[in-house]
Amino acid sequence: MAKELTMPALSPSMTEGTLVKWLKKEGDEIKTGEVIAEVETDKATMDLEAFESGHLLKIISTPGTRVTVNGRIAILGNAGEKVPKEMLAAAEVAPHSAPAVPSASKGLAPKLAPDSTPAPAPVSVMVDGVNGGRVKASPLAKKVARERGVSLTALAGSGPGGRILKRDVENAPVGGTGAGILPRTPVARDESIQLTNMRRTIARRLVESKNQIPHFYLEVEIDAVPLRQLRESLKYVFNSTPQNPKLSVNDFILKGCVEALRKVPGVNASFEGESIRQFGAVHMSFAVAIAEGLITPVIQNAHSKSIFTMSQEARTLTSKAKEGQLKPEEYTGGTFTVSNLGMMGIDRFSAIINPPQAAILAVGGVIQKAVVTKEGALAPGERMSLTLSCDHRVIDGAVGASFLKELKTLLENPSVLLL
Repeated sequence: MAKELTMPALSPSMTEGTLVKWLKKEGDEIKTGEVIAEVETDKATMDLEAFESGHLLKIISTPGTRVTVNGRIAILGNAGEKVPKEMLAAAEVAPHSAPAVPSASKGLAPKLAPDSTPAPAPVSVMVDGVNGGRVKASPLAKKVARERGVSLTALAGSGPGGRILKRDVENAPVGGTGAGILPRTPVARDESIQLTNMRRTIARRLVESKNQIPHFYLEVEIDAVPLRQLRESLKYVFNSTPQNPKLSVNDFILKGCVEALRKVPGVNASFEGESIRQFGAVHMSFAVAIAEGLITPVIQNAHSKSIFTMSQEARTLTSKAKEGQLKPEEYTGGTFTVSNLGMMGIDRFSAIINPPQAAILAVGGVIQKAVVTKEGALAPGERMSLTLSCDHRVIDGAVGASFLKELKTLLENPSVLLL
């Protein structure tokens, strides 16, 4: 008997998905648990598995179609079975249909155009005014190419199936108009770029955060010299070991936040209307920039892990995020977030809270500046800015200040974080 296949919720925050690619064609047999299509959610492009066995009688949602959760995508039945007329009539108009064009995730995920307007042509990175065609490249490779002004169409990829990777872009020559000559071509194509599911979700959630959460901000500067000296010592100690743990500044910040939350648990909380939820565990989120926007992987139960374990998990999660391979459980459930732009040359900034969390820490870069010593003399120093954005419904000024005080103490005595 013919029955409908519907769009499942592939992530907790998903309200609709975009059909990227069918891996089965009409008439094919489908088995339970078999991957039959790729779907772009609000977070990543994910595999869609069949929940029932049968034959694919009719595809309703073609590639590029946006479908709400529980919306129809196909009709399943027995081999050779005719699709009932009422099902065919309902399938004539697919919801949110739009042509598919390449996106930056897997080279297949669509950017959607309005129903009555053709999708804009894909835009490749260009340095000399020559547009390329479709390219297979990782999101990180595309990001680096944009930053360096490298044309992806001129590169040969070293990844699987000729996929262009970050190293291919880094090894490519920069510029196409001669050394020392700036290109006179337009900086980009003049066009309207349709929102992806991820960008649409980011826009909605950030507007809700700023409109509904009463933000206030607290900032401290820490002495970054002890942190630098400890990292240099660790490099010297572990340099000759088979497993050389390379702890970054961000690793110490993440671990420092965990321990500061242990001492000031009121920051590790969430507003729930008529109550405040106090979390007993620290699930540490950290912001990762990807081609499609921003995502926050989560180190689950970070309070029970060493800085070395957290460092390894953070690297693994970051790599998966940039390749679009995160699973829902790897980017949901966070209780506190760290956003670090220091490595991008930003001295200080204020971040928007990631609901339903009550706080987010913005981390600036280490800057050299003159400081006043305890003896009252001026001396060269190294300082780092930490800005805590707080939900005033949950966190009062004194509580947020206590958290930053504990974090400052820990990061200025970073050897404690190794215990």
